Amino acid sequence: MSVQHSSREQRLRSERMVFYAHDVAALNEALDGFLELSQARAAFVIDREGHLVTRRGDCADASLESVAALVAGSFAATRELARLLGETEFSTMVHQGRRDSIQVSLAGERALFAAVFDERTNLGLVRWHARESCERLAQLFQGMSERAVGGQEPGAALPSEFGKDAAAALDKLF
Repeated sequence: MSVQHSSREQRLRSERMVFYAHDVAALNEALDGFLELSQARAAFVIDREGHLVTRRGDCADASLESVAALVAGSFAATRELARLLGETEFSTMVHQGRRDSIQVSLAGERALFAAVFDERTNLGLVRWHARESCERLAQLFQGMSERAVGGQEPGAALPSEFGKDAAAALDKLF
C-alpha cells in the first residue's frame, strides 16, 4: 500500500465514523439500557451529518431517515445560536409537544443521542439517564475511533502476502 493511499485512508477514518456489527451491538446495548431505565419510547444514535446509525424502541410512525436528518439540522442550528450567544455549544436541546417530546444531546464529538418520550415518563428522568447514556456512548465512540485510526478494525488492512496468495489461488482455480 502506498504512503499516499495510507494517509488518505487514515484521514477518511478520522473524518468519518465507521461502524462494524460489534460496534452497533454495543450501541444497541447502551440504548436498551437507557430505554429500560428512563421509560422513554425510543432512542437513536445519529451522526452529526444526519445519518441514522442505530435505533431502539417504538418509533413506528416516523420516517427515521427524515427524523435523523432533521435532528442533525436542528442541532447544527442550535450550535450556531449558542455561538451567537457567546457559548461554545449547547450540548442538549428539548422539544416538548402535547403528547410526544424529544431530547437531543451531544454524544462524543461526532454523534447525537435522541430520545423520544411521552407521558409515561418525565423530562427529569429522561435527562438524568440521557446524561449517563451520552457518557457511555462517548466512551464507545472514543474506543471505536482509536481502533479505526490505529487500523485495528477487522478487515482494516490486508496482509502483505494477500495479493500473492490470491493470485496463486486464482491460477490454481483456472
